[in-house]
Amino acid sequence: MRIILLGTPGGGKGTQAKLICDHFNIPHISTGDIFRGKIKEGTAEGREISEYTGKGQLVPDRITISLVEERLKNDDCKKGFLLDGFPRDEKQAQALDLIMNKKNEEINYVFLIDVPKEIIVDRILGRRVCPKCGESYHIKYNPPKVPGKCDVCETALIHRADDQEEIILDRLAIYNQTTEPILKFYEKKGILHKIKGDGGIQDIFVQISEVLNKAQ
Repeated sequence: MRIILLGTPGGGKGTQAKLICDHFNIPHISTGDIFRGKIKEGTAEGREISEYTGKGQLVPDRITISLVEERLKNDDCKKGFLLDGFPRDEKQAQALDLIMNKKNEEINYVFLIDVPKEIIVDRILGRRVCPKCGESYHIKYNPPKVPGKCDVCETALIHRADDQEEIILDRLAIYNQTTEPILKFYEKKGILHKIKGDGGIQDIFVQISEVLNKAQ
């Protein structure tokens, strides 16, 4: 089961990815997590990535595609995986096809979580994340049990530097410019499934599960 999860920043991909991966026992491969891991390592590559993400810009393909290909070679991907945040455009989708061809595999499902812009901005502005374990919260919709602290490891939560309204709107503009070709790319393959993302977390997960369970 090889899945791609598409959607705008703040559209709920991370939350749904965790639910899907836990339920179907496949690894969650997030380009955002990969980038943050490289930044934390403090390498030259990590510093370059930080320059782009700090400005709300996309990390160049030469870096992103290479890191994704490297990750997909791991043993935990042999029985499937979920890609979150990749591919972002048709060029990356074509690159992913080449990566899959090398492995004699193919993507089985592509889900688009479709959320109105005003809801996305509200979600991201209220988002808080744990810098230690990566758990994500929202001050209104999914608050931690103790305000400002992670439920899992009790680390102080942070408001990420790129979760500011001006940066959010720039990211949405970039997303809208690049998303249409990639949707057509996977629609032609017959594997694109559009999911209404303005409902609750469980409602969205049920929609996705119904598609995936048909293949079980």
